[in-house]
Amino acid sequence: MSDTLPTAGYVTGPVVDHHCHGLVLRDLDRPAFEALMNEGPGSGRWTGSPFDSMLGLAIRRHCAPLLGLEPHADADTYLGRRQALGHEEVARRMLGAADIGTLLVDTGFQPDEICSPAEVAALAGDTTRSHQVIRLETTAQDLLAEGTDPKELRTAVRQRLAESEAVAAKSIAAYRCGLDLLDGRPTDMEVAAALHRQRPADGETWRITDRTVVSALAWTAIEAGLPLQLHVGYGDSDVDLLACDPLHLTAFLRATQRYDVPVLLLHNYPFHRHAAYLAQVFDHVFMDVGLAVHNTGALSRRVIEDTLELVPFGKLLHSSDAFGLAELYYLGTALFRQGLHDVLEDLVMRDELSEADAARIGRQVAAENATRAYGLGSG
Repeated sequence: MSDTLPTAGYVTGPVVDHHCHGLVLRDLDRPAFEALMNEGPGSGRWTGSPFDSMLGLAIRRHCAPLLGLEPHADADTYLGRRQALGHEEVARRMLGAADIGTLLVDTGFQPDEICSPAEVAALAGDTTRSHQVIRLETTAQDLLAEGTDPKELRTAVRQRLAESEAVAAKSIAAYRCGLDLLDGRPTDMEVAAALHRQRPADGETWRITDRTVVSALAWTAIEAGLPLQLHVGYGDSDVDLLACDPLHLTAFLRATQRYDVPVLLLHNYPFHRHAAYLAQVFDHVFMDVGLAVHNTGALSRRVIEDTLELVPFGKLLHSSDAFGLAELYYLGTALFRQGLHDVLEDLVMRDELSEADAARIGRQVAAENATRAYGLGSG
């Protein structure tokens, strides 16, 4: 058995990580590291350490060798070695091993805590490119804080999208109002009335949570022709998972399909089968299983296999949804490569799939589908 996950087989070459975040570029003690490991708050009285999870096992098994340690090194040994090497060296090793060709980076979450898209790309390698994904709710809140008239918010957001170099917009509707988005664009007056109802008190900041406003922002991206990413399913304790089933998006997807603008469902666990169904029945819908892959660790093949039951092969993308820790870029990518390869290889061995088709599907999912959906081209 090799010390690190293989990169050969049916999923080869640099991947496109179509949704991730920046790195925390500072040395981390154990509590700070554990707080970034998964969607929970870190070590807890009843939870224990996040190292006692499938993700923790994956870090100790597959990341430890990249730091010069034996596989399965204990957590304290691992973190001690990590601190001795320094965060930048760790990042270079992890991101370099991930072999990522292009990164699409959401810059809207804790921007003061993480590095820029260009900095992530530089740590990943000389040939790695990065692009920004602009967060709609954050953009709208910034515009309102700058004094934008609520009646002009949609126009201002559209202008901000046009001025940015972002290749996609992202909505966190799941966190703010749930995924039951309106199947028609609200008017400017409806948006203004909704904002009036939730205007912050003096000294407080804007936080957009109204369904009308969130829907209007999503429609603004669609009408601007900008691919729209939507957080779906698994997230931290701020999210109401019952409201995050992508089936709630059905009316919105039915209404937006005439625009022929990609809608990209992110994460999706535990609703990945539902997302695969939506990607099958709506031509403009794509999906990934990012975030779930590194969190399920050695069991992530099951998630990938479940997803492939229905999703058209041209509609499945790769994402790590890595935030903060370089380990999450590596594991999110390497475990996905291995899991997809294993599923394809099993189908080949059972003569349900040709080797040529397996290699083609691997190329599509690893990079070609995202390149096509976002119009990334080769430059």
